[in-house]
Amino acid sequence: MSNAETQASALERPHVPSPPSEWRAWALAACVAAIGLAVLVAVLAGALGSRAGSEPPAVPMVAATPAPGPLSTSAAAAADAGAIVARPTSAQQRAVALRLAASRPGASGAPEVHIERRWMEGFYPIYETAQATFKVDWLLLASIHMQESAFSTAPGTYAGLNFARCCGGPMQFNVTNGPVTTWDLVKDSFIYGHRPARYDHMTARHPSIYDDFDAVMAAGRLLSSDGAGMSLDGSAWAAAYDYYGHDATGVAYADRVLARAIGWSQHGFCINCGVSARLLAAVHAAYGAPVQAALEGPAGPAPAERPAPRHGKARSHRG
Repeated sequence: MSNAETQASALERPHVPSPPSEWRAWALAACVAAIGLAVLVAVLAGALGSRAGSEPPAVPMVAATPAPGPLSTSAAAAADAGAIVARPTSAQQRAVALRLAASRPGASGAPEVHIERRWMEGFYPIYETAQATFKVDWLLLASIHMQESAFSTAPGTYAGLNFARCCGGPMQFNVTNGPVTTWDLVKDSFIYGHRPARYDHMTARHPSIYDDFDAVMAAGRLLSSDGAGMSLDGSAWAAAYDYYGHDATGVAYADRVLARAIGWSQHGFCINCGVSARLLAAVHAAYGAPVQAALEGPAGPAPAERPAPRHGKARSHRG
């Protein structure tokens, strides 16, 4: 008889347990009491009942401050034709341009309100899962999270749509562009990673742009599909450029996102810190300036623009 048949036969036989001896009952009671005491001590000490992920994930690697060069000047032009590129409306461009006015030298680019460490704790395991799943540096994800919704503290993050009536949630996904929205393209990304057992703003139904896990996982997949990886380099800049859209404000957006992420890699993740003016200038010189020059050049297709998609579906992030 094979091993599989033996196991099946054993499952079919009725199981008649032997009566437990008295000493076993006492031993079981002692074990239960010991476990109960240990749980009580842990609760009183704060080891249980606290949120998971109290510390940010480890920094994968320290990114070097970029310098202009032949490879950096073609950062935005190097992506493939299937990129998911945002096309923000005029109203969005004006609003984001005002927010990014802080990109001038000397401005901090820190959150407008102080963000408590406890508020961030629920995001750390989500960032880590997205990084492990899509092989995108979590610092890039966190920087976009900061840029889009100030780590989900911006008004309206978890309800309704933004001022342009197109996007919502922690990572500000477009749910109105189409015929297939950006959110529709990546909304199932959560199925590729293990959802934490508990975190803030877990929705009852999935996927949801308002669910922290669903939104960050979708952003990780979007950045990965647009060429971002574990390096905070020109490919990461280009993916951030795609995330906002191909215009002058998108250049400033990508500069700020990447400079913040590089700064975190060099000095440690800092929730309320601003962006180094030195790093911002270096990122712009290496990646943003060539693209901006192309945008401001003679009329015609800019070298930095990605080719139009080969398929008929509109693939834009914002609208």
